[in-house]
Amino acid sequence: MTTETTVTDARAATAPRRLTQLETLEAEAIHIFREVAGEFERPVVLFSGGKDSVVMLHLARKAFWPAPVPFTLLHVDTGHNFPEVIDYRDAVVAEHRLRLVVASVQDAIDAGAVRERPDGSRNALQTVPLLDAITTHRFDAVFGGGRRDEEKARAKERVFSLRDELGQWDPRRQRPELWDLYNGRHSPGEHVRVFPLSNWTELDVWRYIEREGIDLPTIYYAHERHVFLRDGMWLAPGDWGGPRGTETVERRTVRYRTVGDMSCTGAVESRALTVDDVIVEVAASRLTERGATRADDRASEAAMEDRKREGYF
Repeated sequence: MTTETTVTDARAATAPRRLTQLETLEAEAIHIFREVAGEFERPVVLFSGGKDSVVMLHLARKAFWPAPVPFTLLHVDTGHNFPEVIDYRDAVVAEHRLRLVVASVQDAIDAGAVRERPDGSRNALQTVPLLDAITTHRFDAVFGGGRRDEEKARAKERVFSLRDELGQWDPRRQRPELWDLYNGRHSPGEHVRVFPLSNWTELDVWRYIEREGIDLPTIYYAHERHVFLRDGMWLAPGDWGGPRGTETVERRTVRYRTVGDMSCTGAVESRALTVDDVIVEVAASRLTERGATRADDRASEAAMEDRKREGYF
């Protein structure tokens, strides 16, 4: 071996290793969790049992391991959630001995705080119980699983997103975020929404789930289910509004790309039984999960931004 070869090998051995895409995203998210823990007094993690909130919880556990997660979980239950997801949520909470606060849309309806919509969807009705829970428990930082690749309004929201004393988002009040410097300053009554997965894509999430061996609710994988077709979307039948008129219930093999209120969350036809199958499917898709499977996001071009201005996730 020549002296030149020896020097080259030594340099290669001591050169810093470049992080992979997933390692970079993981490090950024863990940094954000630790930043919030040090900067805020009463943070809370929104946890629905959906894949993004599951990945958020996994990252939070890694950020503070071997100590327990220092945050409460908050779920806004529409009363129309998928039973498989509620079972999964409760199992995760019990397994990791977490504290869960449930804000109920049904309770808000019964109290007259919100009114049932004619179309039966309760997705938009989540805002009032969410804001009530934030106020009641005095949460000052609220982790959400939103990603910029999901939808236009989310694409322009910062990692630290200030909400006013009414819980509303004003795009004009967004603060600059340079490198990994985040501004958590807020006045009494205001709070900050925090999005550790902002820079992730749906494909990044699935590749991370595969790398970390994370379990998900079974509805994320192909299974047979009764559904009916409306506006090109396979919806679950139920008392909330379907099927109507000429719509007919069929037995189809489907899976869900996102979970939420059953009245407006559509399934996609799929044969993906494993995480690897889903990764192949998502990599070939040209539609975002919200564009493909969330009916109320099709209401208007600014549907999500309007809801965020009112205090939605």
